[in-house]
Amino acid sequence: MTMVNFKDPNAALDYENDWSDWLDEDTISSSDWIVPDGITVDSSSNTTTTTTVFLSGGTAGETYRIINRIETAGERIDDRSRFIKIKER
Repeated sequence: MTMVNFKDPNAALDYENDWSDWLDEDTISSSDWIVPDGITVDSSSNTTTTTTVFLSGGTAGETYRIINRIETAGERIDDRSRFIKIKER
């Protein structure tokens, strides 16, 4: 499932992915965020079942695809994408 979120270009907001349904009994061991130029990862974190990224920047009218790539303790790797649409609010 691909998600679309709206963000003001001056906002710094957090976005979370809940991986618990996909993980079953496995756990997240690492999380990386892949973002295009023009939007900035201010910080990121993860628990054993969720990942969070704080984003800032972006140009009004642009849509950015960000990718969250995790690796699990069971050595599985998967990606989730979401789109961040920058809109003056």
